[in-house]
Order: sequence, then structure tokens, then C-alpha cells
Amino acid sequence: MSHEHTAEKLVRMANQIASFFASQPEATRVDGVATHINRFWEPRMRRQLFEILDAGGDGLDPLVLDAAKLINRPEPA
Repeated sequence: MSHEHTAEKLVRMANQIASFFASQPEATRVDGVATHINRFWEPRMRRQLFEILDAGGDGLDPLVLDAAKLINRPEPA
């Protein structure tokens, strides 16, 4: 699987999480997205997410962008 395809899949997955939490009370949305990604995404996936974020976050839902500051950035591979 190409890196580009993986990035598209991660963006889609992150946006699906954001879409779910968008229906939750506003005060819990950002923390909900970050907690879900921290709990269920392995470090490799979070590392790739930060590569997307560091490159500008193209395609990511604004809720994911807001949650990024609460997502645990893994050590470099």
C-alpha cells in the first residue's frame, strides 16, 4: 500500500471519529477525538497522522485539527 493511500485512509478514519464526536456536547468533542485516537491508534498510525498535520493537515476535519494538541505524538521511528 502506498504512503499516499495510507494517508488518505488515515484522514478518512480521523474524520469519521470527528464526525461521531461532532454530535456530542461541544465541551467534550475535542477531548473525545483525542482520547479515542490516543487509546485506539497504535504509535505508527499516530506518527503518520502527525506527518499529515505537520504538512498542513490537508483534508482533516477542523475537529481533528483542534484535537491534535491533545494527541500523544509518538517518538520518531
